[in-house]
Amino acid sequence: MGQTIVLTGMVLSAMPVGDYDKRIQILTRERGKITAFARGARRPNSAFLAAANPFSFGQFELFEGRNAYSLAKVDIENYFRELADDVDTAYYGFYILEMAAYYTQENMDATDFLNLLYVTLKALLKPALDNRLVRRIYELRVLVLSGEYPNVFSCTGCGRKEALEDGTDESRVRPHFFSIRHHGLLCPDCIKGEPVIAMDASTLYAMQYIISAPLRRLYTFTLSGPVFERLEEIISNYIDHYSDHIYKSEDLLKK
Repeated sequence: MGQTIVLTGMVLSAMPVGDYDKRIQILTRERGKITAFARGARRPNSAFLAAANPFSFGQFELFEGRNAYSLAKVDIENYFRELADDVDTAYYGFYILEMAAYYTQENMDATDFLNLLYVTLKALLKPALDNRLVRRIYELRVLVLSGEYPNVFSCTGCGRKEALEDGTDESRVRPHFFSIRHHGLLCPDCIKGEPVIAMDASTLYAMQYIISAPLRRLYTFTLSGPVFERLEEIISNYIDHYSDHIYKSEDLLKK
């Protein structure tokens, strides 16, 4: 087969092939989302038995074929086995993997997507964080990486910016209304009968923080009930409006 390449990545999905093999999808830092075959991975004594499963993160040594890769060796740093300790958390994990698979493709630099994926799965394991909040933070940040995120820093109608300090700047109008159709905020002067979702300052700040915060600080806050409910309403409606993709794991979360 020739020489091998070593890629850093995480297994997004795995499917049985034949009697003993698996076809796995890996999000790699260097080559984006790729498909690889793990020969004999379903045999009890296989070196790939655990590595060829979703959530496995580490180094993958692969033979590069014409249409796919073949797994030669693995060095797994984190299996994320703790996710299996709670069924609800596992479902959120699978949803996160599925969304990563949808928004990535082959031959792209997936460094940012892979880093986000890793810290998000780590966040699911934090008892202090609500899994529902982790999900919404992840969704909005994925939209940032894909360039599809809403504008929450200025009015999408007139361009006036939010006064973040105390709102006393008379040259600015504090836009506290979110428009799905306009991809972001509308100030009171620009609503003009548009269907909008009223926002409080805390929800607005939370969205601004999620979009702009350094990755290491992304999952370092919690939200009160009403603020989270409004944030969830906005992000959920925004994604539903601009994407018709159906995630299989989302049905499990709803149930």
